[in-house]
Formats: sequence, structure tokens, C-alpha cells
Amino acid sequence: MTAPKTAMVLAAGLGVRMRPITDTMPKPLVKVAEKTLLDWGLDSLAEAGVETAVVNVHYLPDQIVAHVASRQRPKVVISDERDGLLDSAGGIVKALETLGPEPFFILNADTFWIDRGAPNLTRLAEAWDEERMDILIMLSDLASATGHSGGIDFLRDSDGLLRRAAGALSGFIYAGAAIAHPKLFAGKRIEKTSLNRYFDDAIAVGRFFGMPLEGSWITVGTPDAIAPAEEAVRRARGERA
Repeated sequence: MTAPKTAMVLAAGLGVRMRPITDTMPKPLVKVAEKTLLDWGLDSLAEAGVETAVVNVHYLPDQIVAHVASRQRPKVVISDERDGLLDSAGGIVKALETLGPEPFFILNADTFWIDRGAPNLTRLAEAWDEERMDILIMLSDLASATGHSGGIDFLRDSDGLLRRAAGALSGFIYAGAAIAHPKLFAGKRIEKTSLNRYFDDAIAVGRFFGMPLEGSWITVGTPDAIAPAEEAVRRARGERA
């Protein structure tokens, strides 16, 4: 397929676990290795050829608006949720008209990765198959992850089809990046809704797939996760050099 030209970047969260840093700034503007979490994601989208990124805002929104104002690649369009958080899927429904009629990327603004080899978003686009898939997510295994404090999210079969891990000790973590078809969100009410509902719907009809990333995946949930994240970046860059 032609790689998606639009993306939804989910940046409206409160960042409660990142306090006290987020008492004065939104979490997407927290820096790791001298780059904001938001810019890690936007740079990956630019490298993948994305032309327009919709960034939703809620908490301390003016800081994010000012930060992205001069960004050219990708062009950033703000989706304003100051009146109330809509959660991940609700934010997508609100922005659907801007995202357009073709499949689009979805990125969490608080996780990122260091590619090893071909860019992972390019690989994700190459793996997308509209005939079989409603959603294709990027995955990380535990060995490739830094900062993950939870369990396993999904099990993957040999064709890439996913199911919930249901307490399994080995499997994959959702790595905060996906491709989705806009038809999933068409006609839905703009209300607070999680993407997990859409994941489960796609699982139920056998159209939810995953692709393991190649490289290092990094999530930053608390202030004490910043130092390990920066060390992971240094290590991954050294391995890639």
C-alpha cells in the first residue's frame, strides 16, 4: 500500500504519574535525550512520509500549540479537547474529518523507539493489508522494551493475528503505534471512548493484527524512568552506529 499520509498523535492526557514535572508542562513536552516525547513521534512520522499530523490537546494545551507552531514536516493540525478529555478513540472520532478517508497512523505521544534497520513505521505500512485488517499495531517484546512496568498485552499467531494475552507470561506489548481504517470510527458519537474497545471489536472478527518492531522501544511513565530511557537511547544509537 501507499504509506499513510495522515496521523493521529494522542497528546491530550494529564500525565499524572509524571508529576511533579507535569505540574508545569504537559507530558508530551518532557524531554528524553534532548528531544521532547512529542518530537520523537513527529520525527518518526516525518521520516515515514506523513504530511499531516493531528495532535489533540487538553492539559496545558497552549504549550503544545506553541511548540508545534513552526513545524513543517509533518504539518501539525491541533484538535482541541479543552472542554473535556475524549480518551484515545474519542479523540480520533473528533478528528476524523481532518484525518481523511484513507488508513492513517495512530501514535501515543509518550512512547517512542529507536529503529534498527528500516524505519518501523515504514515497515508497518508495508505490512498493512486492507483486505484482511481493520487495525495493525506495532508490538514490542519485553527484551526490546525499556520502562514498561505492566504485563503482556497480546499473543500473536504465525500470520500476525492477535488475541488478548489473558495473563500469559510471554508475548507482546502494544508499542503505541498503529494503522487503522477510518471506517471503524465513521458515524460514531464524539464521546469519551478508549481504543481498547476498537481493539476488542477487531479481535472478535479476526481483523486485528500486529507487527513486532525492530529496535528498542521506550516508554516514560514516571520521572525516574527518564534516566533509564536516556541510557536506552545511548545504547541503541551505539548499536545502530
